[in-house]
Amino acid sequence: MTPRSKAMLFWVTGVIAYVIAVFHRQSLGVASLEAAARLGIGPSGLSLLAMLQLLFYAGMQVPVGVLVDRLGSKRMLVIGAAVMTCGELVFAFSSGLLPGAAGRALIGCGDAMTFISVIRLVSLHFPARRNPVMVQLTGIIGQLGALASAVPLIHSLNAYGWTPTFLGAAGLGVAAVVLLLAVLRDSRPAGAAGQAPGLRAAWAEPGTRLGMWTHAATQCSAAAFLLLWGYPFLVQAQGLDPSTAGVLLSALTLCGMACGPVLGYLAGRFPFHRSWLVLTVIGTTAGAWTAVLAWPGRAPLWLLAVLVVALSANGPGSMIGFDYARTFNPADRIGAASGIVNGGGFVASMSVIALVGVALDLHGGTGLDAFRWAFAVQYPFWLLGVVQVLRYRTITRRLLAARAS
Repeated sequence: MTPRSKAMLFWVTGVIAYVIAVFHRQSLGVASLEAAARLGIGPSGLSLLAMLQLLFYAGMQVPVGVLVDRLGSKRMLVIGAAVMTCGELVFAFSSGLLPGAAGRALIGCGDAMTFISVIRLVSLHFPARRNPVMVQLTGIIGQLGALASAVPLIHSLNAYGWTPTFLGAAGLGVAAVVLLLAVLRDSRPAGAAGQAPGLRAAWAEPGTRLGMWTHAATQCSAAAFLLLWGYPFLVQAQGLDPSTAGVLLSALTLCGMACGPVLGYLAGRFPFHRSWLVLTVIGTTAGAWTAVLAWPGRAPLWLLAVLVVALSANGPGSMIGFDYARTFNPADRIGAASGIVNGGGFVASMSVIALVGVALDLHGGTGLDAFRWAFAVQYPFWLLGVVQVLRYRTITRRLLAARAS
């Protein structure tokens, strides 16, 4: 097998594992109403489930980044798939908040090990000029898991019920473990390069922090929408029927898959203008949300579709953060740098999800006015993200100029 064929085989295997991880990650989003009824919880309880999942995901990013540099992608992907499978099994038999929270926490832990491991495969097996597009393709294809967690999962919950649906999800995890063990082969671990000095060096690099703020500011809105609050917002606040809401959530994913290659090409073709792509994504997202939240009464379907299109650029836009991590860090600490970038994004997402839930409770439930106030919590995150992206863009440009002189 040629090196190019081997690289493609390993990447495809990693991407399949990532698709299944995204399915696990977002399975709560469309099951939120059923979860509230089964587990006997309200908006704050639902927010807690999603927040715990993201808390464990975000908290594991830096340790996982260090470990993937030391142990390799195969081991981390296998462990991650196995942990997510256990999480789905626990969730399938949950009938209260505590076991439900334990299941989502396990899913967050396993999910944390997946994307960074696939990014390492890309960094080691593909030339630098192809990295931005390959990372975007990884994110795009991974969103097939989001599609499977939308309409098909809604149908399964309605047709078969809670436990069979999530047992089926656990079966996908078992399939991922078998595939990874059978196909993937690891490069030699980087050894001491993945130790704490590599982590400190990755954090000290301003380009890593530019990537972290890029990921945080671009991802948090779409993540909160897809992972938990989009479906209740569309059904309970905007009055859409569940099937229409499912179609909009699927359309968000499909539009993101179309947007990803374009942003990947532009990031690779114009590396010194990547920050303008990031700022454009943030601006269009904030503008679309402003139009929806300011609309008198329920927003028309066409405006909700505009919101979905704007949100679809969030995921591809956040991938630019990993391109910054790759650009400004050597290969032996790419896992640590990617962990910092990914962790920052999911801390922001977790914070938005939690604050939306708190705001809904404070404003009396899940009505339209309550959701208006709740989704307004996003604006400080966008503002802070813009300020920090501009700040670290200036710092990195000065650093590059100094190194060139």
